[in-house]
Amino acid sequence: MQDKIVIIILGPTAVGKTGVSLKLAKALSTEIISADSMQIYRHMDIGTAKPSPDELKEVPHHLINILSPDQPFSAGMFKERAVQIIDGLHGINKIPIIAGGTGLYIRSLTRGLFDGPPADWPLRERLKEEEKTFGKGHLHKYLSSIDPEAAARISPNDLRRTIRAIEVSAGGDKTISEFQKAETKPAMYNFIKIGLSRDRKELYGLIEARIDTMIERGLLHEAQDLLKMDPDRTAMQALGYKEMTQHINGQIGFEEAVRLLKKHTKMYAKRHVTWFKKEPDINWVDITGIMEPDRIFEKVISNVEILKKLIYS
Repeated sequence: MQDKIVIIILGPTAVGKTGVSLKLAKALSTEIISADSMQIYRHMDIGTAKPSPDELKEVPHHLINILSPDQPFSAGMFKERAVQIIDGLHGINKIPIIAGGTGLYIRSLTRGLFDGPPADWPLRERLKEEEKTFGKGHLHKYLSSIDPEAAARISPNDLRRTIRAIEVSAGGDKTISEFQKAETKPAMYNFIKIGLSRDRKELYGLIEARIDTMIERGLLHEAQDLLKMDPDRTAMQALGYKEMTQHINGQIGFEEAVRLLKKHTKMYAKRHVTWFKKEPDINWVDITGIMEPDRIFEKVISNVEILKKLIYS
């Protein structure tokens, strides 16, 4: 396993992963595997902050623009495809770089996943309505009665994970806790995990600036075009498209859609940070105050000794 090195660049949205990943890939003469659950879709360029066409030409990228928006995708499918690409790169003596912020995709490689029942969307909608009808905490209380172990791990405020745990119990012959105990094995590589972090206020400022740029580039028109393609639920979960769709459908005004997008993206970034802080063996590099990709790259190299050896040996 020692020679099967895989570098992972992770961190919250807008922190600066793309720039440093490109610099690192060039320094190691290697290729990048995207671990972003929405960049896999074609026609979703602005809202997912994909690398630019020039950046995609500079360094070969994998798992970007591989599906049409009407196709579903999952963490298990990501793992299967990523392992094939990693093994192929190792076969030509290249060290793969995985870059992205979808924590579940990264965990599928590094820690494995349980093979639970697929999503049951009608059940999820019914459960959401039930929570509204009977009040906050109703579903978590129910989860405590059917899977107390899962309920102890899941916050009563985390409705999404609570619903998933109930869904698994309803759709299979085991609880989510039982599935997780028999989870699939992680891929057997020597992972070097590098986490980028920033001061929260600075990160939120970068998020606002990114969204302003997305709006200027035509996010609304991209969302309008996407809706004509009858996209899958997975694609429509993407931040930006959801809020723009609410505006297109006449539910909210444009300014409110932008305000909500900024708010939801900040919340998403906060969840990113919480998720990754629970992951083991991450080399965290604080890049607060540093905006230029060259300087971020230099700080990462100076902070992660093994990267310095790989690049300069």
